[in-house]
Amino acid sequence: MLKVLVVEDEEMIRRGIVLAVDWAALDCVVVGEAANGEEALEAVERYRPSLIITDLKMPKMDGIEMLRRLREGGNQAYVIILTAYDSFAYAQSALRLGAVDFLLKPFHDGELEQAVQILRRRMDQEAGGRQADLPPMLGLKKGDKSKYVLEAMDYIGSHYQDPNITVGEIAQHLGLSEGHLSHTFKKETDYTLLNYLTRYRIHKAMELLRDCRMKVYEVAEQVGYRDITYFSATFKKLVGINPSEYQDTSR
Repeated sequence: MLKVLVVEDEEMIRRGIVLAVDWAALDCVVVGEAANGEEALEAVERYRPSLIITDLKMPKMDGIEMLRRLREGGNQAYVIILTAYDSFAYAQSALRLGAVDFLLKPFHDGELEQAVQILRRRMDQEAGGRQADLPPMLGLKKGDKSKYVLEAMDYIGSHYQDPNITVGEIAQHLGLSEGHLSHTFKKETDYTLLNYLTRYRIHKAMELLRDCRMKVYEVAEQVGYRDITYFSATFKKLVGINPSEYQDTSR
């Protein structure tokens, strides 16, 4: 089970993260909270979290300085950062200090859970676990996922590289009508199938772009986009910067 520390100076946001997320369904437990970097350093010493979710701009000590001190002290906890569009340049320093993901404020229901799921898959791979390309579960509670929703996610996870994939094709594969599958998927995940497919592709693109040997057009093709201009526009809409700028943060 992952031990989580939440660091956020805005109390309502911090409490929302702590209380609104079904941490147990993610096999996580929140062990502590902090309102700034100074409190976070003390909390890290006390609770030894394996995952830190932190804002960047905070009083007394910001997230960058906190993360720098943790790394200098040998702490290798995973870090997911929270940032706004207008401060992404600021977030680049956190990425260089080993943050594994970031969420743009205001983030929507399911996005934090999705980031944690992606991290869990990465940890499983690093530990030599299953290499299966499992789709993110979008924060669904364990009892809430129907067979067809899971099968649709599995199908997307196996076919997202196909630029011609359609909702009709997925529905036909599952033996359902397109309308019934679309309604069920939206009801259980709050995402349309096409929105989920887009987000899945962009998260895959983010992973590939961290390998600086790949060119942006190659990444676009790998995740099912023939039109690099459309890919770049979609990437920027979801991430806040274009693919080249994102790749630069990994250098």
